[in-house]
Amino acid sequence: MKKPSQKKQPAIRYTIVPKDLAGHLFNVTVTVARPDPDGQVFALPAWIPGSYMIREFARNIVRIRAEADGAAVALTKLDKHSWRAAPCAGPLTLHYEVYAWDLSVRAAHLDQTHGFFNGTSVFLRVVGQEDVVHGVEIQRPADPAAKTWRVATAMPEAGAKRYGFGLYAAANYDELIDHPVEMGDFALASFTAHGIVHDIVITGRVPNLDMARLQADLKAICETQIAFFEPQTRRAPLDRYVFMTMAVGDGYGGLEHRASTALIAARADLPSTATLRGAEPGEGYLRFLGLCSHEYFHTWNVKRIKPAVFAPYDLQTENYTPLLWLFEGFTSYYDDLMLVRAGIIGEATYFKLLAKTVGGVLRGSGRLKQSVADSSFDAWSKYYRQDENSPNAIISYYTKGSLIALAFDLTIRAKTNGAKSLDDVMLALWERYGRDFYNGAGRGVTDAEVEALFDEVSGLKLKALFERWVRGTDDLPLAKLFAPLGVKLVEERKGGKPSLDAGIGRDTLGAKLTQVHEGGAAHQAGLSAHDVIIAIDGLRVNGNPSNVDTLLGRYRVGDKVAVHAFRRDELMTFDVTLQGDRVPAITLSPAVAGRKSVTIKRPSAV
Repeated sequence: MKKPSQKKQPAIRYTIVPKDLAGHLFNVTVTVARPDPDGQVFALPAWIPGSYMIREFARNIVRIRAEADGAAVALTKLDKHSWRAAPCAGPLTLHYEVYAWDLSVRAAHLDQTHGFFNGTSVFLRVVGQEDVVHGVEIQRPADPAAKTWRVATAMPEAGAKRYGFGLYAAANYDELIDHPVEMGDFALASFTAHGIVHDIVITGRVPNLDMARLQADLKAICETQIAFFEPQTRRAPLDRYVFMTMAVGDGYGGLEHRASTALIAARADLPSTATLRGAEPGEGYLRFLGLCSHEYFHTWNVKRIKPAVFAPYDLQTENYTPLLWLFEGFTSYYDDLMLVRAGIIGEATYFKLLAKTVGGVLRGSGRLKQSVADSSFDAWSKYYRQDENSPNAIISYYTKGSLIALAFDLTIRAKTNGAKSLDDVMLALWERYGRDFYNGAGRGVTDAEVEALFDEVSGLKLKALFERWVRGTDDLPLAKLFAPLGVKLVEERKGGKPSLDAGIGRDTLGAKLTQVHEGGAAHQAGLSAHDVIIAIDGLRVNGNPSNVDTLLGRYRVGDKVAVHAFRRDELMTFDVTLQGDRVPAITLSPAVAGRKSVTIKRPSAV
């Protein structure tokens, strides 16, 4: 990543001030030294890279005005996220307020506890001048609640001290909006991974936070991934990296950036000094480490190796690509795999995680109707806009994409007798399309080039597999692919406990069906999503979803029960024949005692 010259003054300069913590308002100004003589156009992005949905961030601009030489300049709104200033000699300054009350990794949030923003939510783009140096002065709030706040960002300092308020700078607009900013009284720690400083920033109360363990585990993950992509030089493609986490009561999510990641996690998932050292991470902490591993892997796979349509991004409209199965799905494959390679979890735990993913993919009938290529393309309208019928209509390019990565990995290893693997494909993508992306020599990759590269690197003809697995809807033959490599995948149909085979949520009247799975007991009986069950065989269902399981626990698979439910304001009765779990229980285990793992190490190390 090139740093902007410290001697070169920013041609575009922003200031951002947390003005009203209780009112959740940022004050922002942008000054353009040389505005377009025909009238300068400004636009706020409609979406943020990594989250494929039009979010219309401009709706959070509360008021806006322009001035030049102390005189007002007329602004004309062109569409929902663009304005044109009347022609003026300049410099031209816009003043605007941004409402920030979205506690997520995608937008902006401000209150008395902290401030957070992505540039896509607060920095109007100066149309036509995106490639000049952009500076931003981050000012300390006047509110006494913020007197001890610090600033965390991977954006290069241009006068500010690290972790301090002041001036930061980016080489262009794309870099400016790729460095989220956290401010507040956060916990801070650092570690070095192959010579690169990595900061850990945690905002929110976390009693007995075991920062030392988190440092050690993240260091292992980061060094493993750096060595994966650069086995010879161990050189990371950045000067510094920041993990910034908002710890909340209940939450999970992350968004990748070129030199940082914004995360939100349940504070219970973060490691505690009250937990004994030496054991594998518990379920919650393992989930958090998997999230960190996923977002860090994106440093290479999607932030630098990109689909052609993302190079550059068009931030005002949808950017369609059929390749998210590669960028999100393959990242999802490697995130847990890197935990094994880093020595954080063992093979048995990894197999359990993998089996859970297989079972999850098999649960939804949407996998038989939508390919991962179509799921990628339709992310804007389907995956990021899911409804009650989504399990019956779509497939996740994350989860099935990760299994496709596994299937290709197993196939390449088996057919090349261990000489090649998916690792080699990823390294080729990195060397040709990613390594020099921000040095001006890189470009995005097309779907045709991806497929050709698989054939070239593996020496195999994989077109038929792309047709079945990527562009088709075939279930993956994982048991067959695992067999030659000493791993047994077993699908066991136990029938299980009787159920309605539906998602169940809370309602003031009873239990609301959130989803009804195609072919399940609820579907067969005529129940629909949003129906509110109030009684089963004459016994009341309370608002706790577990109450449904308790009542059904008195029956056996195949029994018939009468279900009374409200559909809107009409009371209806349904005769339900209870079913067991129609999805097989998946187990993965070594078939040959003492055999070397072929799914974990590089082929050369097997």
